[in-house]
Amino acid sequence: MSDGTHVVTAFLRNEGTVLLLRRSDAVGTYTGQWGGVSGFAEGDPDEQVLVEITEETGLDESAVDLVRSGTPVRFTDADLDRDWVVHPYLFDCDTQEVALSEEHDAYEWVSPTEIPRRDAVPELWTAYDRVAPTVRSITADDEHGAAYLSLRALEVLRDRAGLLVQEDAADEDAWDELADLGKRLLRARPSMAVLRNRVNRVLASADRAAASVEQYAIDGIHRAVTADTDAAVRAGALVGDRTVLTLSRSGTVLRALQEGDPTEVFVAESRPGNEGVDVAETLLSAYPVTLVTDAGVAHTMATEDVDAVVVGADTVLPDGTVVNKTGTRAAALAAAHEEIPLYVVCSTDKVSIEATVNLETGRRSAVYDGDAPLSVSNPLFDETPPHLVDSIVTERGDLDAREVTEVAEELRSLASWGDREVPDETAEEEEDTRSPAGRES
Repeated sequence: MSDGTHVVTAFLRNEGTVLLLRRSDAVGTYTGQWGGVSGFAEGDPDEQVLVEITEETGLDESAVDLVRSGTPVRFTDADLDRDWVVHPYLFDCDTQEVALSEEHDAYEWVSPTEIPRRDAVPELWTAYDRVAPTVRSITADDEHGAAYLSLRALEVLRDRAGLLVQEDAADEDAWDELADLGKRLLRARPSMAVLRNRVNRVLASADRAAASVEQYAIDGIHRAVTADTDAAVRAGALVGDRTVLTLSRSGTVLRALQEGDPTEVFVAESRPGNEGVDVAETLLSAYPVTLVTDAGVAHTMATEDVDAVVVGADTVLPDGTVVNKTGTRAAALAAAHEEIPLYVVCSTDKVSIEATVNLETGRRSAVYDGDAPLSVSNPLFDETPPHLVDSIVTERGDLDAREVTEVAEELRSLASWGDREVPDETAEEEEDTRSPAGRES
């Protein structure tokens, strides 16, 4: 590396907030100013950033998960007569408990939109913007579930609204831009009702001003996290001291398993994508875990003492049909045959206001990359009818099909904000200068 002083800056994200640290008298530059986790990158920035996280927060690598790295930010500080090259990173963090080193004397978990309002180190917002979620990153994510992506969508709205507030944009112009952004977010993942409902709630509640959108987006993130947590806690009571089978990756299901402390967990590999592999690795330190091929799910239920099947949902249709990762319907059929209860864990925001949903499909090459002119079917989602579901466990309690219909009516009223017609933009038109070192999701 050359052409300036290279440093790393890491933004740790937890429940929609990021960690800001105030630089102490022990550091040589920017004393008293707020920044992310940072340090000189004397070697490989990708390695150095993990060293800095441990040294400055006391968190080891197991507590953080790289989301993405961004294009370096280059700028000159004339007062210091120094050229800086900042390598930005975004990590998801599973805790807000940190232990400061002598380099900092205070820390706060705040909305990133607080960065321009703080006495922050130079170009901190620019660094954050290089790794922040975008419409494109939400569209491209094939690793995370709908609840996770809905939070990213609210962050996109929050961040843009906050920047418009800082720019003192006229209310009408700001609303037009944010409404257009909201509609692009709604088109980003059409099968994910939770994303649509949460974006709709923010824009239906706001009073058509950037400051209002920012605040409702912040409130919406908190509300969403609380709802997902409450649903997981309720489901946890159903799986305690039981042998459980699950599939795909659902943050709410993972939380439910952690709350319930099952005796053993079987995890389907969950092709395409193999999200189940990561889930199995995540759970392995807590319970006996067996990774099962998708084709072996029915056999596992027939030959093992499985007490319950627990899955998440990308969407629940108004009649109680569950849209989830492909393989859910097959697991539900096998569970019904073996008289094993199937529980769906999700927040009520996952209830769709539409009677049908366009199911996403995966890449042909993920199934077959040969030269023969084969027709390939690679569905990412399937539909499980309500009679195969024993209970939909939500933050409001266990819902039956009638109660799901009532929730859909409530959520339908939130969509009216978007009746205005907007240009048919696509997420792919949005410029994204960030590197794929970590996939934002």
